[in-house]
Amino acid sequence: MRPMATVEEFEAAAARVQKLPKTPSNDDLLELYALFKQATVGDATGKRPGLLDVRGRAKFDAWERRRGMSAEGARAAYVAVVARLERK
Repeated sequence: MRPMATVEEFEAAAARVQKLPKTPSNDDLLELYALFKQATVGDATGKRPGLLDVRGRAKFDAWERRRGMSAEGARAAYVAVVARLERK
């Protein structure tokens, strides 16, 4: 089980992600987006974007896969992903 992250640790990781030495892959960016949204908003809301909005649909789907994850769990996962990307 992953340790929980405080709000301060989460916010610090969100600031550090802007300063990563190289741009994360699209998969990593989607993971970061989904975890950030789950931590700050909760479960995905609204309608799934249409087929022509490929980027919006991918983001929505990534967020939707986190449905039911607690804000605390999403913060901890986000901090872990940022730490992993910093080591790359």
